[in-house]
Amino acid sequence: MKHGFLLIDKPTGPTSHDVVDQVRRVLPERSAGHLGTLDPAASGLLVMAVGSKALKVVELFQDLPKAYIADVELGAVSTTYDSEGVIEALTPKPGFTSPEEGAIATIIAAHFVGDIQQVPPNFSAVHVEGRRAHELARQGKEMTLPARHVRVTECKIMEYRYPCLKLSVACGSGTYVRSLAHDLGQKLRCGGYLKHLRRTQVGEWSVDMAVPPEGVTWADVIPLKEVLLRFDRLDLSDEEAEAISHGRGIKHQVKPDVIAWHEEKPIAILIPAKDGSAMARPRKVF
Repeated sequence: MKHGFLLIDKPTGPTSHDVVDQVRRVLPERSAGHLGTLDPAASGLLVMAVGSKALKVVELFQDLPKAYIADVELGAVSTTYDSEGVIEALTPKPGFTSPEEGAIATIIAAHFVGDIQQVPPNFSAVHVEGRRAHELARQGKEMTLPARHVRVTECKIMEYRYPCLKLSVACGSGTYVRSLAHDLGQKLRCGGYLKHLRRTQVGEWSVDMAVPPEGVTWADVIPLKEVLLRFDRLDLSDEEAEAISHGRGIKHQVKPDVIAWHEEKPIAILIPAKDGSAMARPRKVF
């Protein structure tokens, strides 16, 4: 078997966990997980780690930037900010005219690009007093989630014909495109929710390189040594590799999360010694 990453084109409907279970059965391989959840109503790129060694490096990829194509429906709101919630069409006020594309672009540039404060949806995986917000929301409990800092590097109009607005969004980890759609609707004073979301990019990986979960094969797995090429590396001697594989430190000054290599294979994640000495120790051994 290989240890590495899989690029899956997730369909609309199943949860990310459902897709992981499907891939586990198709390969078959029990050791599998994903780098970042996609909502059931969303489709597109789901990056999976396959094999026990690959699962050990997932934490190194938690903050990758992402890109999406978002279909926003104006003139209505949703309890979940997307098509999964209870949708309420808003009655236009007297004299209402649909916003022009130029006005929408101006509002987006002023309020939704750059470093912004964003309130996550109540129906989200954000933790509230040790529980997921969506669990409390389904129980009807009132809550106000705090705003948090997110980064949106791009939000461009691809198509627009009221009430349908298609956006291209590039953002940092932790950004809720659902909240962006809802908040944009509020700024436009006509309401809005996310009708469909497709993730097109995660870090350097594109959905164009992805395969459907039912058609995956071992040949589609990107080997772990290719996945880890982006990180600083330290090539070890036979003696050093032996020490690291047994959890012992070696005489090298390293930055956190340097990848140790031996005979052109990654063997561990290294960190500096706690005492500040010129020693490296393994944080995880593959």
